[in-house]
Amino acid sequence: MTDIPDDWVRLAEAMIFAAASPVSRRALSQLLPDEADTDAVVAALQARYDGRGVELIEAGGGLQFRTAPDLAPKLRRVVQLARRLPRVAMETLAIVAYHQPLSRAEIEHIRGTALSQQTLEALLEAELIEPKGRRETPGRPTTWGTTARFLSQFGLKDLKELPPPEDLLLEPPKSGEG
Repeated sequence: MTDIPDDWVRLAEAMIFAAASPVSRRALSQLLPDEADTDAVVAALQARYDGRGVELIEAGGGLQFRTAPDLAPKLRRVVQLARRLPRVAMETLAIVAYHQPLSRAEIEHIRGTALSQQTLEALLEAELIEPKGRRETPGRPTTWGTTARFLSQFGLKDLKELPPPEDLLLEPPKSGEG
């Protein structure tokens, strides 16, 4: 790797640190000088933070700083965690993540029970889901999908990084079930 000017690395660091959401490589390249190799600048910045208390990761369609995974449990004692979503909201979010885009009726069909408006509103308020369009069926229901914030919240680059659904089973199916 060629020598990357320190001021380019510092500029990228400042932008990513100051951003409220993940910073795309494209946005970063627009900030850096024209002659800068964005990938090389990112690699230099990642190397700078390797083994530190925070690390530079790719998630939610961009770059962001996160607490090193080995330190996160120690910080939970002193850092106030955001309010956890209720179990029904997490279940709904998982259904949306794996089957998107889908309508409320489709979510209810998969869950096997009605879905309260409060659950959808909680996921919308947390910016974890968003409208993705409308079905071409009577009533033209809204379809829902996950957001870049969802990816960022769960440390995913894209939906392909979701674990296989069978890995989410709490216990393996008993023989003869399935």
